[in-house]
Amino acid sequence: MNTTEPPVARLIAGGAAQDGSVDAVELLPGIYASTGITNSYLVTTADGSVVINAGSAPEARRAHVPRYRRIDPDPPVYVITTQSHRDHIGGVEELLGPSSRWIAHESSTSWRAEVRKLNDLYLRRNQVLWARIQSGLGLDMGPRAGPDCEPDILVGDSWVFELGAQRFELYATPGGETTDSIVVWLPDQQVVFTSNLFGPKFGGLPNLSTLRGDKLRSAQGYIASLERVRALRPDVLITGHGDPIVGADEIDHALCRMRDAVRYIHDRTVAGMNDGRDLWTLMREIELPPDLAVHEEYGNIRWTVRSIWHEYIGWFRMESTTELYPVPASAVAGDIVEVAGAAELVDRARRHLEGGRPVE
Repeated sequence: MNTTEPPVARLIAGGAAQDGSVDAVELLPGIYASTGITNSYLVTTADGSVVINAGSAPEARRAHVPRYRRIDPDPPVYVITTQSHRDHIGGVEELLGPSSRWIAHESSTSWRAEVRKLNDLYLRRNQVLWARIQSGLGLDMGPRAGPDCEPDILVGDSWVFELGAQRFELYATPGGETTDSIVVWLPDQQVVFTSNLFGPKFGGLPNLSTLRGDKLRSAQGYIASLERVRALRPDVLITGHGDPIVGADEIDHALCRMRDAVRYIHDRTVAGMNDGRDLWTLMREIELPPDLAVHEEYGNIRWTVRSIWHEYIGWFRMESTTELYPVPASAVAGDIVEVAGAAELVDRARRHLEGGRPVE
């Protein structure tokens, strides 16, 4: 894998499921991980198994299903999807047996219906971001936004069931990557499956408005969902990528830092808006103090500021009436070149670069 790829891209590529002959990894007694673009997990009980997240359709077919059948020859009793991105739900139909039941949040049906409306757009944008990684590893997310079937069980704020003396508690966390996010809590083992609630790389800033395009996420909603997980006081936190995070104190410390970092950016952004400071100034000037510094391998401070700004007051910044008309800045780029001259513009660009201002 090319080490010049962004850290999150390397993480996803490194975990991608390619070969079903490789066994699933037992993380804890009776809990197995099948790595993928987003990992899938199998929880075994005396009365059958539960799958948490299905992966994409191609990798479920070639990797998750054969791996799980070697552990439990029967199809799972339940398949739980923690959100409706295609790397979580694409493989549902591959995993379901004749008597299996699919569990998802109650808003998943409407959420997926809206995604289908823009499916072609999302596919194009995903190709720009991930095509090189997927093609290099022979991965295929598939062209569909998700399975054609609908969930058998829809979860509202919470839902509890038992299977083979194992208790499963499901809680809505709509401040995550999608508004239909849920987490799975196993109270007997003190294990929580958060999947991508906190993004693909745990411990950093969320991406409240993704580059590929998605519905804007609420900073306050993210904090509320984080607090719901924190209140469980888990000993083990299992995400959608990478290894589990182990230790109640370590998990709580990380969650508090993530919460406080987002809250700090939120509060400084709102204060700046009320003081009349413009978006670009806030994006440049807001920084996290050292005690709240978290990694920015997925989301970052500038994007978080901008997402919060748009969450509260939308796209019109009242800086110019040109924002109101269907004429982008690029429409006059040719005029600028003609008036200023290409050589002068190249010289100005070189001076910016030499002065340490590459974006300008």
